[in-house]
Amino acid sequence: MLSRKGNGRDHRRRGGLARRADRVKLNDRVFKSFATKTQLLDVSTIAALPSCMRKLRPEVVNELAQSIAAQGQLQPIIVRPSKGRYTLVAGRHRLAAAKQLKLKNISAVVLDGLDADRVLLVEIDENLIRADLSPAERAMHLAARKQIYLKQHPETASVRVRGGPGRSKKNESHSATGKAPAFIDDTANKTDKHRATIAREVARAKIINLADVVGTTLDRPDELDALAKLPEPAQRELIARAKAGEKVQVRVAVMKARRVRREQELAEATATASQVLGKKLFGVIYADPPWRYDNVPMGDVARQNEQHYPSMALEDIKALRIPAADDCVLFLWATVPLLPEALAVMSAWGFTYKSASTWVKDKAGTGYWVRGVVEHLLIGRRGDVPAPAPGEQFPGVMEAPRGRHSEKPDIFAEHITRLFPTVPKLEMFARTSRAGWDVWGNEVPSTSEAAE
Repeated sequence: MLSRKGNGRDHRRRGGLARRADRVKLNDRVFKSFATKTQLLDVSTIAALPSCMRKLRPEVVNELAQSIAAQGQLQPIIVRPSKGRYTLVAGRHRLAAAKQLKLKNISAVVLDGLDADRVLLVEIDENLIRADLSPAERAMHLAARKQIYLKQHPETASVRVRGGPGRSKKNESHSATGKAPAFIDDTANKTDKHRATIAREVARAKIINLADVVGTTLDRPDELDALAKLPEPAQRELIARAKAGEKVQVRVAVMKARRVRREQELAEATATASQVLGKKLFGVIYADPPWRYDNVPMGDVARQNEQHYPSMALEDIKALRIPAADDCVLFLWATVPLLPEALAVMSAWGFTYKSASTWVKDKAGTGYWVRGVVEHLLIGRRGDVPAPAPGEQFPGVMEAPRGRHSEKPDIFAEHITRLFPTVPKLEMFARTSRAGWDVWGNEVPSTSEAAE
């Protein structure tokens, strides 16, 4: 039975052999249309243009240098004659490895009769067959290949590609008729990649400044697909952050942008509904009802709610007709002993319970079975209200000191404001005014009739 480690070595070995075989196939496809010859060239006579498509990677150079030192050069580089010297077409890392080993000569395929576009096309095709291009680099290569190919074969720009998502087999028929195949068919044939894969990678070329994406946290297929769907200003901002070393997640950024739009749409819909009805409606309701308890808290009458404010019977709270829009979110405070009652109120007001955030106080209050040290802010929804984007949700627990009797920390209302900055908001049973909110209560001048 083979060990896992052995299997890994065999897998890597088979992968290396497959890549070498692919490169041989590539060379056969590329070289057959040119006058070629392989020979040993003086390393010092070969110049690499600064416009090479691939960035030089030191770790790849080191790996190749070790391989060449141990086994010799297995794959020649590709060059073209240039005024008695040679210009590198493909094999930049192999040339750098030879220089690192201080080799005098290197095996090279010399291509004659190449114009600038054909040189770049050979470089692109040679690079695309390799397995070590990053997703962003592949998109750059395919975008450049498409531009050159359509320049050489403009009649193929309107060719409709048909058939399944597999590798193209249409080149055979095109070769028979003398017509050039569509770009995606030609690329699939040259690189032995699926056409659907090529189509996805070409779509990523819509990203601006792809070169700045290479090597960043954005250089992943799913992130590139999401980035390509964003407008250019958003792309620039995310790419700049990623290039500066920040771990950027485009999908999250897209979700946040979508959530901002939906919040604004909710605000507009709520305002429109208010105009039609002739009564102000709200997309956010924040309520702390004056709950009534059956028992005297720990036998101390001074601690009863009624000593601080008038309480309401449960049925009276449930009967309130609140000015909630059809699409609305409710934030409802509930103490632990009255959780079932609070959920009943939420249902009576027309909301479906979704979640809750818990306030942990700095000291315990009253209680029979348990001394109360927490209260829950229940979250309910009716209609279509956007949930927070990833990273912007309510914390499950928030710690804050106690204030006056039954007073709630401002951090909860502040968080609601951040989530719904433009949606009309109402605080019921309020004790103080709040910027950007309508308020209703017997301890503060009301700015809304709120409930009937």
